[in-house]
Amino acid sequence: MLYLRGSCILLHRSLLRRRFNELVTLYQKSSFRVPVDAENVTPDAFAGKSVNEIKSLHLWEGNHRRALSDLFKVDCEEGVCGEDVNIQIVGDLTKVKRLGARMSRGRIVVEGSVGMRLGEEMSGGDITVTGNAGSWAGMMMKGGKIEVAGNVGDYIGASYRGSTVGMKSGAIIVRGDAGNEVGCFMNGGFIRIGGNVEQFMGMHMRNGGILVEGDAGDRVGAEMMGGRIVVLGKVSTILPSFIVDEIRPNVRVGDERVSGPFYVFKGDVTESWNGSLYVAIGKNLHLKVYESKIA
Repeated sequence: MLYLRGSCILLHRSLLRRRFNELVTLYQKSSFRVPVDAENVTPDAFAGKSVNEIKSLHLWEGNHRRALSDLFKVDCEEGVCGEDVNIQIVGDLTKVKRLGARMSRGRIVVEGSVGMRLGEEMSGGDITVTGNAGSWAGMMMKGGKIEVAGNVGDYIGASYRGSTVGMKSGAIIVRGDAGNEVGCFMNGGFIRIGGNVEQFMGMHMRNGGILVEGDAGDRVGAEMMGGRIVVLGKVSTILPSFIVDEIRPNVRVGDERVSGPFYVFKGDVTESWNGSLYVAIGKNLHLKVYESKIA
């Protein structure tokens, strides 16, 4: 598989070198049977360290404490990393969680798929995943950018269980599909989903923007208090606690202006009138009945 990806790896190497001085590449030594906590795999943790110090950073494989070099082959052309570090990881990381947690700078590129809690509480830098990502990607994110070429799981940009503070800033870009509760308790930032999403997107949302290019599951915007949701595909039903307000030719969400026309709904009225749901008319002819309710 590494030979098939060789050209892609070389491309990422050249891009990373052009942007930063040091590149550390990690090659997975063998398949993981239990979850691996990669909290220490960040540009922040690698900055200013020698190769041996990086190899000695600890990870948790299940309930066993491991050195980074026990699980990954470490390739670094420089003897000591500076303050600007990029990390490239090659392998199947679907059992690896908390990669990029609390990172504030630099770049991580995953050549493959990765597990849950990618980039949790990150405040800066970029994470790129060429495969899929698990649930809770960008959880409580404060800045930076996460980009996933494949699909993601549930609770993207959401909060911890029991918390009411989700993503505050930054951007999450997903080329594929997403699961349930995208942007739950979202309080800022921007999420773009290139495919479809499941139920309860934008639940408890307070600020920020979500753009979905595909279809959305039921209960979009449930109990949202603010922010903006834009759906270009089909929305099967609109919650009865949303009131149709107008028809708009286009909408701005995040830094993007998207052409419509759109039905504009305000709600959730059980919480406030400050949330906005934009639904593309062309894919939702079954919602035409709402036009008679527009003043």
